[in-house]
Amino acid sequence: MVTSFARARCVAIRSRSHHLVSFSIVGGLAIMAAYSAFPVHAAPGAEPKPATAATQAYLEQFSASLPFADREDFELATRGFVAAVPGNRILDAKGNLLRDLNVEAFFSQPVPPTVNPSLWRNAGLVAKSGLFKVSDRVYQIRGVDSANMTIVLGDTGFIVIDSLWIAEAARASIDLAREKLGNRPIMGVVYTHTHVDHYGGIKGILDEQEARARHVPILAPRGFMDTIASENVSALPAWARRGAYQFGFGLPLDAKGFVTTGDGPLYSGSGNTIAVAGTTSLIPPTHEITHTGEAITIDGVRMEFQLTPGTEAPAEMNIFLPDLHTLCLAENAGGTLHNVLPLRGAEVRDAKAWADYLTESLRLYGSRTEYLITQHYWPHWGHDSIVDYVSSQRDAYKYLHDQTVRMMNNGLTGFEIAERLTLPDALAKRWFLRGNYGTTSHNAKAIYQRYLGWYDGNPAHLNPLPPEEANKRYVDAMGGEDAVLNKAKDAFDKGDYRWSSELLSRLVFAAPSNEAARLLLADSLEQLGYQSESGAWRNAYLNGAKELRTGGPAPGIFDAAGNSFRNLPVSYILDLLAVRLNPDKALKAPMKFDLDLVGEDKPQSIEIRNGVLIHENAPAEKRNTRVVTVDRNSFIDAVQGRHVNGGLSGDDARFLERFGSLFEAPRTGFPLAAPRSR
Repeated sequence: MVTSFARARCVAIRSRSHHLVSFSIVGGLAIMAAYSAFPVHAAPGAEPKPATAATQAYLEQFSASLPFADREDFELATRGFVAAVPGNRILDAKGNLLRDLNVEAFFSQPVPPTVNPSLWRNAGLVAKSGLFKVSDRVYQIRGVDSANMTIVLGDTGFIVIDSLWIAEAARASIDLAREKLGNRPIMGVVYTHTHVDHYGGIKGILDEQEARARHVPILAPRGFMDTIASENVSALPAWARRGAYQFGFGLPLDAKGFVTTGDGPLYSGSGNTIAVAGTTSLIPPTHEITHTGEAITIDGVRMEFQLTPGTEAPAEMNIFLPDLHTLCLAENAGGTLHNVLPLRGAEVRDAKAWADYLTESLRLYGSRTEYLITQHYWPHWGHDSIVDYVSSQRDAYKYLHDQTVRMMNNGLTGFEIAERLTLPDALAKRWFLRGNYGTTSHNAKAIYQRYLGWYDGNPAHLNPLPPEEANKRYVDAMGGEDAVLNKAKDAFDKGDYRWSSELLSRLVFAAPSNEAARLLLADSLEQLGYQSESGAWRNAYLNGAKELRTGGPAPGIFDAAGNSFRNLPVSYILDLLAVRLNPDKALKAPMKFDLDLVGEDKPQSIEIRNGVLIHENAPAEKRNTRVVTVDRNSFIDAVQGRHVNGGLSGDDARFLERFGSLFEAPRTGFPLAAPRSR
């Protein structure tokens, strides 16, 4: 059972968050919208190339530095195996293939010459799927989706920690658990943090009406709903496009394409192309954990919570089960180095706070912990081993933070620090701190950015020319297109792919129609992808190569929000409109009015002035002369450029349509590896 305090909070939180629910799932689906029509056209030589002799030599040398004698992770990743998902396939309601988990044969092959051996090892480990026993009352479903589902056996049912990304994978997981552990009801759910792969599958395990009828407690960290909404409003189109690069969407599942994100598996359905197909949803939490030390009991299982905001997510928490001696560190201490700033883009995370929270975890729970679980990767067993593991994780983030700041304060820039900073051998030789996802390089740049921002202090970099103009001049200064291309070919032939990519990127931006430059840049990026230890780096390089060879996804209008846009609170709708305002149109059409949406508690005062949209709750004592009262759907129709219905007077309808004409939807499919003007 849930504490009375948490149950009393249920109605209040649902009332506050019901408009956020549908929109909050958009970020998980929008990445695929960025790749929905890929490729547009195929250029000659568009097929992936083999690893060059230089790449093979690099990987052979790299492999010699790795601690392959350490096989502990293979024992940990398979320990406690109970059963696989029947058929190792995840299907939708119509029988369409969404996940093909039959990848053991693929990853049991020798390391291909086109994959970094450290990353190949990671890919094979995270692909091990099924139901695993951690202890007598704690189980995990791993390898079925990007993240893990943890199942705790309560007195009468299951408490689920994180419900995966898609409902179909979650449903298959809970069906497997019920087959092997008993046909038990869901008695509680905990969302550890605000990333969609940890909550999006909720309706695969729990019907919302049933949850309300049975008062099933759903717990989440403080700020969970607001964080999800804010992350999926302003920057979603850019995040989705860049996220497709990071996660490898659009790449084939093979040795020259996608092998892993580095953080977990993502598998193809039909067509053998990496995708996240399926149903994503959210049931809002009934209670948000407000402070570290808060304790709640569900179905006889005591849980203590530690808030860790600003670590791997803006709203995140760890969970300790004192009676089961089990610590869940969410995504704060996984099987590889994580991102201080992901390649897709986000607010820079706080590496110092990350380390400090792990220190706090050790102080609060270390002496009482015998089982450690995380929501990616595999568990750890035994008190001494766990303390060593968490301490080493803490030390790595602290080292990255402190040494970046030390070098920063000695005058080095972020790029210079990234070239010099390496973890000490005592940490670098631990597999769980290898750069299979995050890297010391981009984490150092992120820490620098958190403190000092984009400007490195050199006045020559204060107001540089934009890339296309600057690169035209660079190419001219280096002797023209042919001269630059020849220099790049020479660098490529020598295996100097960072330099050949630098030269060719400048040439492609200076001369977008230069087919030879574009294709050689694709070849150069591809070799960097093959060499990369990080799954995120590999995916970005290979998607860049694919874009250069095929033209990338079709340009279009970003509409991944779809009908979910209608469910946002009005303040979020207006925030979203503000970053879609066309300033040229807005400067010619100043206006001021109050918007009173039918059924909403707080009318909004809206003003268009100086090319910006200003809004706030309309003060009751000072209303604007024009008040437009309209239902939600008619207002959304207006701002999306549709004809306004809803019983408005002709004058109000025309006014709203004029207001709506000031906004433009973002574009999708914009290039990342080539200039937008191409």
